[in-house]
Amino acid sequence: MHNIKSVFNKEKGLDFTKQPMFFGKDLAVQRYDTFKYPIFDKLTQQQLGFFWRPEEVSLQKDRNDYQNLREEHKFIFTSNLKYQTMLDSVQGRGPALAFLPFVSLPELESCILTWDFMETIHSRSYTYIIKNLYPNPNEVFDTIIEDEKIEQRAKSVTKAYDELIDIGYRKLMGQDVNEYELKKKLWLALCTVNILEGLRFYVSFACSFAFGELKQLEGSAKIISFIARDESQHLGISQKIINNYREHEQDKVMLKVIEDTKQQVYDMYDNAVEEEKRWATYLLTKGSMIGLSEKLLHRFVEHMANKRMRTIGLEAKYDQKTNPLPWVSHWLNSRSLQNAPQETEIESYVIGGIKQDVEKDTFSNFKL
Repeated sequence: MHNIKSVFNKEKGLDFTKQPMFFGKDLAVQRYDTFKYPIFDKLTQQQLGFFWRPEEVSLQKDRNDYQNLREEHKFIFTSNLKYQTMLDSVQGRGPALAFLPFVSLPELESCILTWDFMETIHSRSYTYIIKNLYPNPNEVFDTIIEDEKIEQRAKSVTKAYDELIDIGYRKLMGQDVNEYELKKKLWLALCTVNILEGLRFYVSFACSFAFGELKQLEGSAKIISFIARDESQHLGISQKIINNYREHEQDKVMLKVIEDTKQQVYDMYDNAVEEEKRWATYLLTKGSMIGLSEKLLHRFVEHMANKRMRTIGLEAKYDQKTNPLPWVSHWLNSRSLQNAPQETEIESYVIGGIKQDVEKDTFSNFKL
């Protein structure tokens, strides 16, 4: 029986630099010397350089901080933890299940594998926080799916993944599938992930960082800052795939899909913006906190959406043109955080990092 797909392509003389990103020939040798798109290897190296574990950050002070929080602040913190856990449960398996089986480039395969692995660290981080701060972690985990607000948003972030998996796996099983429909499902899944990584975390990020600004739950804020740094890498992966289809792949079917679904993608952004605004409103139903308000968070969502849309060739359509929460920026850039080592763990270091901007003559005068 002829295998429909193989884990190792034995075809001789296959040039993967001439393969498409997805739905090309099966992958062969995992080689990282020649690339069609070197940016994916660079993003893999950056992700590996940022490797970290949540246990590196002490949560001893956070445990006391949480017990002393006002009830409305406990509600904000716990609701966001639940939502973040749901999102990264999706991303901890989504890229591997939905994108990896169809990849045709070794550098993109490696990038997605690393992406998926890093997402599982995020899920483990939320567990680490929950186990350290709550007397009964089950009360948090068991109520994630029971939370109606989270359940509604879970449908938005999983629908496109599930539809791509459905049609893509039918193709893998040898069934005839329409090429246009297949690539349409891939495109919409890529856009959904772009929105997830670039927009859907940011209300919860802002709340986590607001606690840190108030010198509360600082360990948790630093873990979330690690996660935000990783998410910027994952956002970059989705942006590069999307823009490669727009500008480099010369895939006529996909270009038609992109044109045909332009309004649908705008609608997806509209829906995500509205969902994030509703989430911000929901978080503050029991009371606000210093530095945050419903209006500010709504404007922040619009600002982030505008940034993300411009990056993938869409028109920035929301009213907010500037960042209404400028203090969030230094938490998103972990290198700007200054901490005394004895207080809370430093998060600006990089393990196994590679400097990318060394010039040819950098060591010309170096002698042993």
